[in-house]
Amino acid sequence: MAGDGVDWESLAEATSGAVGALVSTTVLYPLDTCKTKFQAELQTQPGAHKYRNLSDVFWEAVQKRQILSLYQGLKTKNIQSFISQFVYFYGYSYFKRLYLEKSGNKSIGTKANLLVAAAAGACTVVVTQPLDTASSRMQTSAFGKSKGLRATLAEGTWLEAFDGLGISLILTCNPSIQYTVFDQLKQKLIQRQRRKNAESGSGSSQVALSAFSAFLLGAISKSVATILTYPLIRCKVMIQAADPDEDDDDESEKPGKSKSPKTMLGALHAMWIKEGIPGLFKGLHAQILKTVLSSALLLMIKEKISRFTWISLLALRRYLFVSQKRIKSA
Repeated sequence: MAGDGVDWESLAEATSGAVGALVSTTVLYPLDTCKTKFQAELQTQPGAHKYRNLSDVFWEAVQKRQILSLYQGLKTKNIQSFISQFVYFYGYSYFKRLYLEKSGNKSIGTKANLLVAAAAGACTVVVTQPLDTASSRMQTSAFGKSKGLRATLAEGTWLEAFDGLGISLILTCNPSIQYTVFDQLKQKLIQRQRRKNAESGSGSSQVALSAFSAFLLGAISKSVATILTYPLIRCKVMIQAADPDEDDDDESEKPGKSKSPKTMLGALHAMWIKEGIPGLFKGLHAQILKTVLSSALLLMIKEKISRFTWISLLALRRYLFVSQKRIKSA
């Protein structure tokens, strides 16, 4: 049959995950821009912050009449998010099924799940790092001065397009933690619901998460992963941030401006020297707000459209099979 060599189950998971990422990224992008600019700022003197909180970034855009600039880099971010989630969910689903087939186990344990998620995350990072770097530079550029994808990548070498790759590879443990926590909580919730159905005599073994349950589990799992990995998350933003010297001259002279370090150790050292321990967690509340809403929304959408995606792919598979038979019989 046409398409027998295709892992249709993994493809369905990847497609639904990518669509969920596209929607959540677009809806929450202004918040993401404010969060990124807030994280990228490194004070040069005690108390000399340009942005005291997340809302300061938003009001700067309002005062400069650059509200639409909160969407600068959205196209690049959407491309990056779609490809990233597609590669991740496909890899995660494929490696998970491969592990179960090779091991003969009916379910995957926590340790194996972490390894599978990390492998999928590593593949994702290598493929999408230039897009991730470009979108971060666009978001941290001065409002109204962001360049297009091609112009942004052309500003430096291809090696610079992979700024933060090392940290991104380390941060593959973030989605590993997130999806492991999500899957474990999901399994427990479904098992609990099945027991309730059995006790009530309904006898239904088909149990699906409600939109609210998927949203709640997504929020909890992402919160855990974000808190554990946040210092590295801020390091990556600082490394990928646009050079503040590209901003307006009057802005570049403000005390909150400082050239971004370009190595993990450099970023950690700068935060430690200039901001102390609190600097390691500056913007944590903003990161949790954005990533929790984004991941919870992504997983909620993915859970809700996964069945439709699977049915659509089965229809496509049947169409390819029928088309192949017609060609052979012609």
